[in-house]
Amino acid sequence: MKIGKWLLSSTLLLSITIPSTVLAASNGPSSIDKTTKYRVYQYNQVLMEFASYAQAEAYAKWFTNSHVEEIGTRTWVWSNLPRYQVYQQDITLPEWQFATLNEAIVEAKKWTNASVRDLQSTGWAWNNYARYQLYQNEITQDAWKFTSLTDAIAEAKKWGNAHIIDLNSNGWVWDNIPQAVKEANRAGSLVYDVYQGTFTAPNWGFASLEDAILEALKWGNSTVVNRNTKQTVYSNLKTYKVFQNDAFLQEFTSIDEAISYAKLWGHSTIYREGRKIWNNYASYQVYQSANLIGEFRTLPEALSYGKQYSNASIQTLENRTLWDNFKKLQVWGWNGSSGAEVIKAHVSNTVGLDVDSPSYFELADNAGNLKDTSNAETVKWLQRSGYTVYPLVSNQFSSTLTTQFLANSAAQDKFITSLVNRSVQLGVPGINVDFESLAGSDRNAFTAFISKLTAAAHAKGLVISIDLPRGSVKWNHLSAFDHEKLGAIVDYMVIMAYDQFWKGSTSPGSVAGIPWAAGGVQEFLSYGIPRDKIILGIPYYVREWQLDARGALVGNRTVLMKDIPALMAAKSTTQTWDNEFGQYRVEYQENGYTFVFWLENQATVTARMDIAKKYDIAGVAAWRLGYDTPDLWQAVLQKK
Repeated sequence: MKIGKWLLSSTLLLSITIPSTVLAASNGPSSIDKTTKYRVYQYNQVLMEFASYAQAEAYAKWFTNSHVEEIGTRTWVWSNLPRYQVYQQDITLPEWQFATLNEAIVEAKKWTNASVRDLQSTGWAWNNYARYQLYQNEITQDAWKFTSLTDAIAEAKKWGNAHIIDLNSNGWVWDNIPQAVKEANRAGSLVYDVYQGTFTAPNWGFASLEDAILEALKWGNSTVVNRNTKQTVYSNLKTYKVFQNDAFLQEFTSIDEAISYAKLWGHSTIYREGRKIWNNYASYQVYQSANLIGEFRTLPEALSYGKQYSNASIQTLENRTLWDNFKKLQVWGWNGSSGAEVIKAHVSNTVGLDVDSPSYFELADNAGNLKDTSNAETVKWLQRSGYTVYPLVSNQFSSTLTTQFLANSAAQDKFITSLVNRSVQLGVPGINVDFESLAGSDRNAFTAFISKLTAAAHAKGLVISIDLPRGSVKWNHLSAFDHEKLGAIVDYMVIMAYDQFWKGSTSPGSVAGIPWAAGGVQEFLSYGIPRDKIILGIPYYVREWQLDARGALVGNRTVLMKDIPALMAAKSTTQTWDNEFGQYRVEYQENGYTFVFWLENQATVTARMDIAKKYDIAGVAAWRLGYDTPDLWQAVLQKK
């Protein structure tokens, strides 16, 4: 309320050009509902919001691992998350994700030791891990690995003195070595030694490689070493090791045997030479903060479960977060109006807005009568559109009226009963209290009134928020607002961190310097107000000051943020950075006068949101809706 009055990281998004037809909002008549209803994400990062499902889906299709959510419910209505993932041993790449098994297999066949995982199952859906290895004498190569004996033999026949090892048993299963050559090899000098670890026996020396391998097969974890070259030319090691969680279970020479065994255990993993090549973990892991609380094979199951918890996230086995409901900045906005069409136009111009506050209620007189301009249909429309509605109640900004009202207990009871009952009838979840221009002498009476109102509201399940001036700790004790006591009573406190220099100021200055706004948050925290109750107000306007030739102040006026670009384009303005306010000072000359204001734009709005994030408060609130431009809200959406 007015006082007085590459999109993500380069690892995720490609630099692409999206057709304007996808991005364009409707430019039809103003009566068309432009309220955004769908939000597009890549993984868990917000990309854009759209009024129509068709636009949202069309935009999302330009990105991998994207999905569309209905804003009000966070229901997933579209997704292109992959069903299948290709791995080469323990390595996978972003481009190795596919919707169908056939697509995944086509890619996987380009690589050796490749596998395809069905992300809605466990283990492998397909693999080409070699079952047979071709050798010519001691020589082999990667291209001589085969999944079938038939393929291995077909290649082996192209070469002389070839043999094939079955990698499941490590046995010698085929060769085309002439018998005469075998006999000649056996008659030669000893060349091959069998080892088990570092141990070898006197009778473990052989002239024939085939004989050495046959002996090695009798011993587990054995190898054959060429005594001349010192090279290991055969291995019978159990290279596939099965673990459950971090506990070792068993080891195997055969990948197929290892998988069969691992399937007997939950949370099992197969390692090969230290690389994790297989597991039967569920693909979707649900965390609350850093704690694993659930595992699911399908994303809908994971989403259904995760939504039951606060600060929850869904992560893949590659530690990529797909969804979360971590605390994000709440974004509130005041309408300054009760008009249905005005309110709809305001929110339809936004993205990222969470709470809308129409000016529905007012203290009518000192007898406690309630002026009610609320509209139940507008409230329903806002709620269907995904907004939380906290109607604003004000006191006409009359000190005299409020003093009389606060002195009358019966008037307060009447007012509170009417306000709470009407709010319940409207179906709103809360009320925003904006009582301004109070006398300092009413400090205790106002606190008592807010206490009574909050108790009555809480009894009906309503939230109470209160708008308070930024003020100053130095003279807070003299004001009408006991921040410390009020903070313990209400659910939210909105800092009206603007009008640092106001209409009645005797010198020019910013409406809300960035350091001054940050100081306001610090001071509210210093009162002991919980961070999750504090909302930082953001001005969507500036104050333009008029100075004469001597530099004396002549007057001032309010300029809305949406009107600033046209003003600057029409005047010969200069911009100078002002460290005191953390803003650009804009100045121009006209008719012998100097006009100056401190710029409010997308950069200052995001700077104020940075303050909210820095101090980990609940959110921000804009005074007011209708003063803004659509591009501003895109920055708000991505910053929140």
